[in-house]
Amino acid sequence: MNAIQTHIPGFPRIGAARELKFALERHWRGEASESELEATGRELRARHWEQQRAAGLDFVTVGDFAYYDHVANHIQLFGCEPARFGFGAHDSALARYFTMARGGRTDAACGHGPGCGHAAHAGHALEMTKWFDTNYHYLVPEFSEQTAFALAGERLLGEVAEAQALGHPVKAVLLGPLSFLYLGKERAAAEGFSRLDLLERLLPTYGALLSRLKEQGVAWVQIDEPILGLDLPSAWRNAFEQAYWQLNQAGAQLLLATYFAPLEENLSLACRLPVAGLHVDGVRAAHELINVADWLPAHKVLSVGILDGRNIWRSDLDAALARLAPVLAKRDGKLWLSTSCSLLHVPFSLDAETRLDPELKSWLAFAAEKLGELAVLKAAVAPADAGHAGAGQPTADATAAALADARARITARRASARVHNAAVAARLEAVAADPQADRRAAPFAQRQQVQRARLQLPAFPTTTIGSFPQTPAIRGARAAFKRGELTAAAYEAAMREEIAYAIERQEILGLDVLVHGEAERNDMVEYFGEQLDGFAFTQNGWVQSYGSRCVKPPVIYGDVARPAAMTVAWTVHAQSLTKKPVKGMLTGPVTILQWSFVRDDQPRERTALQIALAIRDEVADLEQAGIAVIQIDEPAVREGLPLRRSQWHAYLDWATKAFRLSAGVARDATQIHTHMCYAEFNDILPQIAAMDADVITIETSRSDMELLRGFGQFRYPNEIGPGVYDIHSPRVPSAAEMTALLRKASAVIPPSNLWVNPDCGLKTRGWDETNLALANMVSAARQLRAETKVAAA
Repeated sequence: MNAIQTHIPGFPRIGAARELKFALERHWRGEASESELEATGRELRARHWEQQRAAGLDFVTVGDFAYYDHVANHIQLFGCEPARFGFGAHDSALARYFTMARGGRTDAACGHGPGCGHAAHAGHALEMTKWFDTNYHYLVPEFSEQTAFALAGERLLGEVAEAQALGHPVKAVLLGPLSFLYLGKERAAAEGFSRLDLLERLLPTYGALLSRLKEQGVAWVQIDEPILGLDLPSAWRNAFEQAYWQLNQAGAQLLLATYFAPLEENLSLACRLPVAGLHVDGVRAAHELINVADWLPAHKVLSVGILDGRNIWRSDLDAALARLAPVLAKRDGKLWLSTSCSLLHVPFSLDAETRLDPELKSWLAFAAEKLGELAVLKAAVAPADAGHAGAGQPTADATAAALADARARITARRASARVHNAAVAARLEAVAADPQADRRAAPFAQRQQVQRARLQLPAFPTTTIGSFPQTPAIRGARAAFKRGELTAAAYEAAMREEIAYAIERQEILGLDVLVHGEAERNDMVEYFGEQLDGFAFTQNGWVQSYGSRCVKPPVIYGDVARPAAMTVAWTVHAQSLTKKPVKGMLTGPVTILQWSFVRDDQPRERTALQIALAIRDEVADLEQAGIAVIQIDEPAVREGLPLRRSQWHAYLDWATKAFRLSAGVARDATQIHTHMCYAEFNDILPQIAAMDADVITIETSRSDMELLRGFGQFRYPNEIGPGVYDIHSPRVPSAAEMTALLRKASAVIPPSNLWVNPDCGLKTRGWDETNLALANMVSAARQLRAETKVAAA
């Protein structure tokens, strides 16, 4: 075996042209069978493995593919599907999988009759939350003292066999047992039960799988324990050594993988665990590399994630080689090279970017290009003899040329005039000198009275989060406009008709605060970035957010400024169609930052404040146009938290300041909303309160209002709208279900401060289910109003 090996923790699943997304959606619409979907999966896996080998990687990674989510894969792999779903023998593995992910339908939709027990009737989907501090969402496993485990390894072992049949050397990948349990939650569990109590029950199942993988000829198993980058409770930290001693008995060579954060107090633990190798994040934990090289026993493999697996900038290969040099010296020239984490978080390839500005394109590297960078680094560290370079490995001359090219592009980017804007820098200096720039004029209690007098809303006011269904007609008009087949005037007319329809539907349904529906928006971040200086956009830079949901993050390459109003005309048009208030809909600065590929040549704080100033200008223009309610969405504030609590204060200080700076220009009578979703908020409630939004709407339905308890215990001072139904599921909940959730909410939040709304925007749903669900939601609000009046009487 060569002293220098290359591999990656994972590869994008969706395909170069989002083949998986479209196959999934055809299957969910009933247009493609399970076997047809599986065929697409096999084709994508084979193609991706071949790409890894062609780039010179020493192993292909098997087990990173998922039809929806890799954590959900492990729920099935270890046989712990929640009993509440009531799955039966007639339910296929894929049907059960998608029911856990998307929820079930009603009895009527099935046709089998009430109580048939079919998987489609299982109800609420598993909760979904952010994967560490990324914008990927995973499905949260549910555990109770009744949870049992049983190996169901046919899918993973079958994928291993596929790769082996194609002649590839295989490295399988698993989520480790401690991380699998830690990332789950207790549900319907007895008081005092901890999911860590299940570890002893889970480990034999892991052991059995590892034995099967070894028997099948798998040389290495990458076992991911990203929670080693967290501030772990002592009970969890102390469980590692015994757990891995037991797993080691299976005889498989384990590569323990950590990523996203430094190991810090867990460094010594990770180095001494009984595994054959350790992978560390050499980007976010670069300062720990020398200590890892010193402390990891010489007989163990050290894998360094030297290339950033989460950003799209071309690597500074000279700097990477400089970081590797002392590590190589300490490891006697033996090292594995990799990306810091799975390439799931970056787009597939620059090959599809035929219209991207050539200068900007030369600064970028997507997943395929990062494979090439790995090959160059390997060749630079361990040069091949002339004429004897292995598959994908450059010759010495080609390596020198590649290093020189990378060096020239890094230099060009740093010197480019398009990156810096003196006017933006001057404005930031002025804001820094004004302590009132990020503060509203009056405290919330005073603003609340002024806003209530202006808006005249009923108790339990109803609204939606912003978007309405993006119908085929809307998407078709947008695509035709982008292709030049539809004039700007015709496109605008089509969008105005869609806005009028959305307003009409909301009026008929009886909603209290309306939205224009965002028909004109392709994405809540991309839409704004397209109108801001300092942003660029790809044609096909898609990354998976969850399931078939893909996003195309903007690229922030330079200083951010707003040349002109972005939303005012659309919002004013919508407001002209109704006497009810229409919300102006904006995406907040932290979310735009988090959901973009951010420049790495200045602190993220500075970029966030630049975006905040642009949004601030939009708030001022909306208010000037007479818009009484403005929503500044910040679903990504929680996901931006550093994984280590010691760094939270600094981040939350500038993140909340950025939000306040964007909203601080609003007058007292203008009601500022914000929206947050699919994350745990209880540990940052003081900072959420410090954002000082007049109304916050949050996702709570999948947790059965559990997330709201913290707001009640904290005595959250402002108004709040807990989501009463899950928009990511096709299931339409009844008015009775929503009423029950609102009663729970009223028990912890003063009813006078409660709003009624869905969990999130409705762009992914159809109009039929949207109308039904919103009608039930309005009915639930009216029921609560009646109950509140009776109680008051």
